[in-house]
Amino acid sequence: MVPTPDGRKFLDLYALAEQSGFPVRSFYKNPGEPDLLPPADGFIVAPATVNTINKWAAGITDTLPLGLLNEAYGLGKPIVAIPYTNHLIARHPLFNDNIARLRSWGVNVLYGDEVVKLQPPGEAENVRETFPWQLSLDELERMCNSSN
Repeated sequence: MVPTPDGRKFLDLYALAEQSGFPVRSFYKNPGEPDLLPPADGFIVAPATVNTINKWAAGITDTLPLGLLNEAYGLGKPIVAIPYTNHLIARHPLFNDNIARLRSWGVNVLYGDEVVKLQPPGEAENVRETFPWQLSLDELERMCNSSN
């Protein structure tokens, strides 16, 4: 689990570390420090904010998660993304262009009302319990199996 720095506030970091057996990292390690995370076979980016989608599509690596995603693309690792924002921000043309850009690079972007219905501003909590986590896991497993 490698959340963005802002994403950390939505997570139980202790529980995630206990469950995975690895620390939850959001920041680049210091030079000379060992990397405590195992190499990943694939990546799930969920819920992917507009900020993450737009920076990722621009190749920006100013956070550890973005750096890992840009490296994953270079390594040819399978990536599944589920963008999520409110229905007003989702109308921004660059957001939609960048979803198309990521798809053109082979990223499996699961997006639309059939995946997760966008909510009005301030009402994202309405989908917290129904967010399609299993769908992202199933898609990543399918992608990993098809690449073998």
